[in-house]
Amino acid sequence: MDDADPLQIRPMILADCDRVSEIRVLGWQFAYRGLMPQPFLDTLSAQDDAERRRARFARGDGSVVNLIAERGEEIVGWAAFGPYRDGEVRTGEAELYAIYLDPHHLNTGTGRALMQEALRRCAALGHDRVYLWVVRGNARARRFYERAGFRADGTEEPYEVDGVLVPEIRYVRKLTR
Repeated sequence: MDDADPLQIRPMILADCDRVSEIRVLGWQFAYRGLMPQPFLDTLSAQDDAERRRARFARGDGSVVNLIAERGEEIVGWAAFGPYRDGEVRTGEAELYAIYLDPHHLNTGTGRALMQEALRRCAALGHDRVYLWVVRGNARARRFYERAGFRADGTEEPYEVDGVLVPEIRYVRKLTR
């Protein structure tokens, strides 16, 4: 595999769960170092995450869309979106729940391609805007989202990780159909 291989974006299938979980755990450990408790990050398990992911995938109702980015035969990124969650209530707006890359594939255009496809699909589903939450101190992610047209809307909430409150900022982007 090499970054010169064409990038393919496709829906996730059950067999992708192990690799998606590896990417998610690597992504958390890379992006949140110094922003979340290190013991928490050190004990993240791709195997445990994959078990939960397979269970959610199997009982999914289709409202959450998982996309995979592949180069050659290797999955190098993952994104998920669905209805915006206001607490436990899902609304009519869309939310980008996650976008993670294998850290070795940062700055290759993969994240941008995943984002563009997720936004295209949200617009095609009739959504007027997309929300996302980002850890306040995650400057790399915030720059990425801002380049993709997202703006902080002034809403902040803490996210508890191992007893530590981690501040998150809500971003929003209007969509065009």
